[in-house]
Amino acid sequence: MTTIPNLEPNSQYLYDCGPKLAPHSPSMLFQFGARSSLLLPFVGPGVALTLFLLFRAIRVGSRPDLLLALLVAWPTVAVAQWMLGYAGWYDSHDAHSTVMFYMPWQLNLALGPLWYLYFRALTNQEFRFRPRAGLHLLPAALELALFAGVALLDLGWRRGLHHEALPDFFGTKGAAATGRDAWFEPVKYLGYALLLGYGLATLRAYRRYRRYLDDNFSQTERLRFAGLRQLLVLLLLVLVLSLAYSAAEEVAGGFSYDTSWYAFALRGLLIYALAVVGLQANYAAATSPLRFEAAEVVVPAPVEAGFAAAAGGLVALTTAALAAQPPADALAAHEATLAPAGSPTALPPELFPWRDKLLTLMDAEKPWLEPELTLSELAQRLRTNAGLLSRVINAGCGQNFNDFVNTYRVAEARRKLADPRLAHYSLVGVALESGFNSKSTFNRVFKKLTGQVPGEVGRGV
Repeated sequence: MTTIPNLEPNSQYLYDCGPKLAPHSPSMLFQFGARSSLLLPFVGPGVALTLFLLFRAIRVGSRPDLLLALLVAWPTVAVAQWMLGYAGWYDSHDAHSTVMFYMPWQLNLALGPLWYLYFRALTNQEFRFRPRAGLHLLPAALELALFAGVALLDLGWRRGLHHEALPDFFGTKGAAATGRDAWFEPVKYLGYALLLGYGLATLRAYRRYRRYLDDNFSQTERLRFAGLRQLLVLLLLVLVLSLAYSAAEEVAGGFSYDTSWYAFALRGLLIYALAVVGLQANYAAATSPLRFEAAEVVVPAPVEAGFAAAAGGLVALTTAALAAQPPADALAAHEATLAPAGSPTALPPELFPWRDKLLTLMDAEKPWLEPELTLSELAQRLRTNAGLLSRVINAGCGQNFNDFVNTYRVAEARRKLADPRLAHYSLVGVALESGFNSKSTFNRVFKKLTGQVPGEVGRGV
């Protein structure tokens, strides 16, 4: 009983179970049918987006654009195989069929490493493709080399130089390509293992990256790349479903070609999701001074690193909270939050003058009114370095940089909300004039630091 490979069907299976044309009949370049036409809206935009990103990557030297282009190309090429299969290419028994057998449609070993490298390039503007980073793509390069070697052997050496006929599949497929098909199943499961290992390692790096943002940026919303993280989690869930599909396939003895079509239609949705969240993430990364260093995944053991990441668990973050009701003296209450009881004792004596300079600067110049204030920018104003300033804020004020700055902003917002002369201000106006750059960030931070949403705070009369 023949088992149908999951999502990477061999060519004979595609022919046996796919839609048929009369053997050797002249065929159009693209046979429009229900299933081929429904996949076309995924492949066309995917090709266009891949080319656009590659062009931009070459023009401006953007590594996130290059890696996003490869990530978009992965589902685009995979869906294209099934689109062309339903469009008659496997049944034409000519050069179109030969193309189908020698194209590397399913580079499964590339997906996990591409996600990991994309995350590193996205979160660090100094990321470079050094040899060590290139090792992550070595399995995919070997898989690609296998396809190239088979094509050179069958089409170049045997067919081109020695004029031998292609023995399989109505004279369109060589013996080396038929032997290569035996690798589809083990390579598929190796690809699953790489996706799991690299995916879990990347999710662990995302947690560290969020702490990095809180320590260096006062506005982190657009730099969190939450959409990409959700996509990665979704891919790992799809991986679990794919394994379940493979198990059910073994029990049932194989599913139909049409049944597997739905899996590729869903994979096509990944193209649009990557277009939406990836382009936004690339723009945010290009306009922000990100210098996050992700922990290196050991090669060639990314799976072990991924499982170690899974065992790491979530790290709980503690933040200072303001009083639920505005005190009579808002400024005095704010000063109290900047110096929680006992927190300065962790500060070395030589850093106390820096703490005093910092608090004086914050009160006198109000840099927290600048929405995109960063730790490096504040350190430059104090004429010191970011590392020392981070120690002063963490140990001397008991907060990370993000909470430290937002404490000032929330105190300013509460003062404005309590001022009867500003009763005509909208909540958005209060947020913008207090240093926040959006209402959603204002609501989230205000709730985090006060336990209330801004609308629950009584306005001045």
